[in-house]
Amino acid sequence: MSAVAEPVRFPGPFRHPALFYGDEEEYLAGTVPFVRAGLAADEPVAVAVPGKNLERIRDALGDAAGAVRLLDMREAGRNPGRIIPAVLRAFADAQRPGRRVRIIGEPVWAGRTAAEYPACAQHEALINAAFAGRAVTVLCPYDVRRLDERVITDAHATHPTVVPAGSSGRERDSAAYDPDGVVARYNEPPTAPAPDALTLRFDADSLCRARHLATAEGARLGLGGVRLDDLALVTAELVTNSVVHGGGFGELRVWGEDGYVLCEVRDAGRLTDPLAGRRPAAGEQRGGRGLLLVNLVSDLVRVHVGERGTTVRCWFAR
Repeated sequence: MSAVAEPVRFPGPFRHPALFYGDEEEYLAGTVPFVRAGLAADEPVAVAVPGKNLERIRDALGDAAGAVRLLDMREAGRNPGRIIPAVLRAFADAQRPGRRVRIIGEPVWAGRTAAEYPACAQHEALINAAFAGRAVTVLCPYDVRRLDERVITDAHATHPTVVPAGSSGRERDSAAYDPDGVVARYNEPPTAPAPDALTLRFDADSLCRARHLATAEGARLGLGGVRLDDLALVTAELVTNSVVHGGGFGELRVWGEDGYVLCEVRDAGRLTDPLAGRRPAAGEQRGGRGLLLVNLVSDLVRVHVGERGTTVRCWFAR
């Protein structure tokens, strides 16, 4: 790194800039000063970025890395629906109320699958609602060399401000900012399940049967141990939600696809809160944790809300 840009200043309560970078030097010039400025101001700082970039930031910080919460986003954020409650909010909520918090979060990297990316885009859009009015800055790096044009276009729509590649850290407003539009655009109908998918229509009298059938099918398809327990938990939560909130009945499907076991539940309810399942549960909260648990234990969760109801599809690596 030949030169370090001046850190970007974020005066407002909640800030969510996208940092576009073209090479390692630009990446470190945009992230390391951001971290050091936070530490100098006695602000808690977390860095959640994928593997190699985490190593680069750690090495560049030297001894100062010990004062930063470092997380590999490939593990912590494999399911984008898990990032707000288990990474961003988990860190910010643990700090003293009113104290400004800085986080670098890189949820999109080359190699994200076609199934994962829409959930990433919705996640980035929903950060703005999840932290509105809070003294938190979430800086999101984007690799303009390796990510396709659609991803960069979406980043302009999900971030109120951007730091263009090669701009020496100069931040500007995004003229394309439209987070609600991104959430709606990626509310995509799911692809068809496998023709041989286990299928069960369930109601209040068949909740246990649904869970047992899903678990047995998951085991047949190669899940075991904790992952099979996770499938059982997710199935139980989703079918119960359908009975309680989705009209009293629904349809369960389980099948194998591309190294995963997929579990899908459809019902006639309409999930109207896009942050459902993305808020950490308060310690005294009773109930209302079902979708949060689904996000926390699944490798990927996709939700589609249409005129006929809601579909929740979950992936479990086998």
